Order: sequence, then C-alpha cells, then structure tokens
Amino acid sequence: MTARFDAPDQGSNAEASTKATVFVVDDDISMRRSLTNLFQSVGLGVIAFGSAREMLQSPIPDVISCLVLDVRLPGLSGLDYQTELARLNIHTPIIFITGHGDIPMTVRAMKEGAVDFLSKPFRDQELLDAVVAATERDRKRREAQQTVANLQSLFETLSPREQAVMKLVAAGLMNKQVAAELGLAEITVKIYRGHVMKKMRARSLADLIRMTETLGVRTNRPEQTQV
Repeated sequence: MTARFDAPDQGSNAEASTKATVFVVDDDISMRRSLTNLFQSVGLGVIAFGSAREMLQSPIPDVISCLVLDVRLPGLSGLDYQTELARLNIHTPIIFITGHGDIPMTVRAMKEGAVDFLSKPFRDQELLDAVVAATERDRKRREAQQTVANLQSLFETLSPREQAVMKLVAAGLMNKQVAAELGLAEITVKIYRGHVMKKMRARSLADLIRMTETLGVRTNRPEQTQV
C-alpha cells in the first residue's frame, strides 16, 4: 500500500516496500522537499505529509521505518500526534525537529519514547545519524515481534496436556514431579516432554525456558489438565 501525498514530495513507493522508509511530517513544503532529497540521496524510501491528520488518514506501508516529525503543525501538533500514535499502538520511532523547541517539549518527547529532538537548523549528518538509530530500533522491534509470533504458532500446535507439561518443566519440576502434579505415569511425562521439545524446536531445557519467558507463559503449577 502507498500513502497519499503531494507528488513533488514523494519518494519511490516501489522501493519503500523493500527498504527502510522515512515518514516526514512537516507543514513547510520546502522543508519536506529538502528532507526528501536528503533521505533519497542515501538510499532511503521517503513518504512525506503536510500534517499529522493527513498521515493518520493515509494507508502506510508495513516496512522498517521511522518518523521525522515537526513539533509545530496545523491542527494536531507533533507532540499530540506522538501521544495519538501510542494510543493507537503504533510504535514507529520518532525524531522530532523544531525551530521553536524548549526544555519541557524535549523532556515530554523523550519521556514518551522519541529517539531524538533536533532544533532547526540542524546538520544533515546529525539527522541522518538519528534516522539510522531510529530505523535500527524499528528493525529490532520487528524482529522481536516476529520471534514471538513464530513461537506462539509453535506453542499452539501443542495439545493442552503438552502445554501443561511444558509449563511445569519450564518451572523447574522434574519428570517425577510433573507426573505427580498431572496424575500421569513418569514414562508418559517423558513422552509428552519429548513431543514438546520436538514441536517447539527446543534444543535444550534452557532453550525451552527462554521460549516460555519470551511468550510470557506462566510457569507456576496449574490446575490438573485433562487430555
């Protein structure tokens, strides 16, 4: 999907889907064009908007990205837009730019997770360094989300009994203790445990424990689970 924006400001939409993209929100068209040229010159995709509302109303490509956001905008301000994105559970890293910054603005922006807060005029390299840091943060966030999604898919292939065995094993119980907890024979627990290790693609107990932590699976002793 591509966002709607004025033709003079747009980057390469085809390329934006395969590489890091910088979203620019600034009501100054000359600044939008300048930033677009800067980011394109180093091989980044660019999508520019004249207001926060315009970006909110546009379909946005799901790619590694960051947002270069002017603080003072018509309608919804940059700081209020940051709050709105958080409310919408959108976690695109933000770099604020402003010609009218002050300490309270900077503190609020950084406390709410902004990557940087740059005062105009800023050096091109200063902004590019911030963009590199922001896109790297987004890449790591996406990788972590994908890891959780992959593990969740594997976890959902387990039967209720296998899930119960996994939780107890990850809680540190030995096979004999798991058997007593679930009312099973120890040999049966060993079979279930083998199934769990195979289905979760766990190479060791430590690996399985890390998986439960990543998934946020509770490992305290559950009520007995029926097959």
